[in-house]
Amino acid sequence: MAEKNPSFVLEKAGSVYYEDRPVPELKSPYDVLINVKFTGICGSDVHYWVDGAIGSFVVKQPMVLGHESSGIVHSVGSSVTSLKPGDRVAMEPGVPCRRCVRCKEGKYNLCAHMAFAATPPYDGTLAKYYSLPEDFCYKLPEHLSLEEGALVEPLSVGVHIVKQAAVRPGDSVIVFGAGPVGLLCCAVAKAFGASKIVTVDINEERMAFAQKYAATHAFRSQRESAADSGARLIRDCDLGLGADVIIDASGAEICIQTAIHALRVGGTYVQGGMGKNEITFPIMAMCTKELNVKGSFRYSSGDYQLAVDLLASGRISVKELITGKVSFKEAEKAFTDVKAGKGIKMLIEGVED
Repeated sequence: MAEKNPSFVLEKAGSVYYEDRPVPELKSPYDVLINVKFTGICGSDVHYWVDGAIGSFVVKQPMVLGHESSGIVHSVGSSVTSLKPGDRVAMEPGVPCRRCVRCKEGKYNLCAHMAFAATPPYDGTLAKYYSLPEDFCYKLPEHLSLEEGALVEPLSVGVHIVKQAAVRPGDSVIVFGAGPVGLLCCAVAKAFGASKIVTVDINEERMAFAQKYAATHAFRSQRESAADSGARLIRDCDLGLGADVIIDASGAEICIQTAIHALRVGGTYVQGGMGKNEITFPIMAMCTKELNVKGSFRYSSGDYQLAVDLLASGRISVKELITGKVSFKEAEKAFTDVKAGKGIKMLIEGVED
């Protein structure tokens, strides 16, 4: 194949460059080669760019960034039946082994052998071409744009978090953090039938947006104890004996502590945001309330397809979250803007043909 594959590469913390890499080969007859058209910037991408690591995942050799992508099918393997060249797809960027116990029980996000885009040592999707198995490419309906397709990835994160919380019709739900994932959690909770959705943040502009987008109430964090903040949250938002479900999409220690105090007895707490490795946690309140406390990591069986279906049916819209686009040649500017907290979701356009 005479094509070239320009890629946006992270060499080490703070150092990026463009490189023409080989076009991926279709290693399996079930693989698909995709011409990437849009890529969103995630907080994890910025972490790698700034720090060169996230926890135990350390950039030890140059790595292509990006994992929130959509594109157009360029070519397909001989056994592919559901896609053809020209199809527009949302790209699920993590491929599990499919054979381990976790994979077989449907929790492939917990696969120890997961190959996830832009997580060391695996290259990401900020390139002209990227290959994936057929079943990790989700065909977009004609009325959905490729820009919306790139947001299927963060929406799938929100879907997984809200499924972990088992949100039901009529539930009261609090979401800490009004960034992209927090906003999408509000939207998914609304689609699942939650009657009261409270957004919590310190950014007035973000909270105002959240109320226009999917939240029914907004609560501004203040300098006070977690117990006092939890009591004020219950009182100001008329939550009775406490919220049914609380999701943290901030990773902030005080938010996590406040959440435990704001839940009703028997309520459910889900940790979606990444913060410090260790925190002080109100374990007595958790025990005496007999809370259901869960973690949430990426997305798993059925989450990506449900995200596409929610967009296709109009039950969720993501157009409002897209606040800027830059060309592939300006990719670093997108990282700079996201780090500075500008806008909500920034997209990088694909390589110009």
